[in-house]
Amino acid sequence: MSGRPEPRAHRLDDVYLSAGTSSFTDFLASYRPELLPSGRSLPPTASLEAPHGTTIVSLLHQGGVIMAGDRRATMGNLIANRDMQKVFAADGYSAVGIAGTAGLAVELVRLYQVELEHYEKIEGMIMSLEGKANRLASMIRGNLGLAMQGLAVVPVYAGYDLETDSGRIYSYDVTGGCYTEGGHHSTGSGSLFARGALKKLWRPGLSEERGIEVAIEALYDAADDDSATGGPDLGRQIWPSVAVVDASGVRFIGDDILQGVVESIVAARRDNPGGAR
Repeated sequence: MSGRPEPRAHRLDDVYLSAGTSSFTDFLASYRPELLPSGRSLPPTASLEAPHGTTIVSLLHQGGVIMAGDRRATMGNLIANRDMQKVFAADGYSAVGIAGTAGLAVELVRLYQVELEHYEKIEGMIMSLEGKANRLASMIRGNLGLAMQGLAVVPVYAGYDLETDSGRIYSYDVTGGCYTEGGHHSTGSGSLFARGALKKLWRPGLSEERGIEVAIEALYDAADDDSATGGPDLGRQIWPSVAVVDASGVRFIGDDILQGVVESIVAARRDNPGGAR
């Protein structure tokens, strides 16, 4: 006996140690498909009532793109959560906002974040913005089975394109269709009302400050007519989530700034509750 401990065999399967795809989702699909959101399904006769999140708006401004979301999640006629986060940084130069089945949407976003990080580590470079948008589309397409059972996820994706030095917005449908949007877009149950506000308030070349005001005002209008969308809660100090993506990356606007914007909008609406400032 030399006194040396016996070498231990590695605990990882060979599949983890071999060169493979740059897609983490494809790796899971081939090795552990049950870990994917799409790898689970409901029994044919089952029905599930789960919290849903709405509403997300996104718009271009002179430096990039702004994305904002309300904080309410509903389950039928009940408010399931008052301060849910629906806007996330996908990577250093893009953001994703979720609408639809809340738990499934958050799981999909977390998987998407790992997907982009995995690609960067394998390829040694950042994926193009269009490539990132298409990768998210394929993940949504993989969830079609659950979407047909009522567990749909329909996000909005936006980011700063380093190749063209501009912001871009992408929308999706439940089948994974990916569409490039113009100056603004919204999704969720309050999107119809938010889009109407955006059509009236958005202009090309908005400053970042004015763009944030327009995004919050669009959410305010959505909450005014859609019960599933949560308006600014001054009593509980709950403000919308707002992310700005520009050449310096993704950053979230602090509550101190949002509070001032919200209070200004609410004050202006007291004398004109149905119109723009």
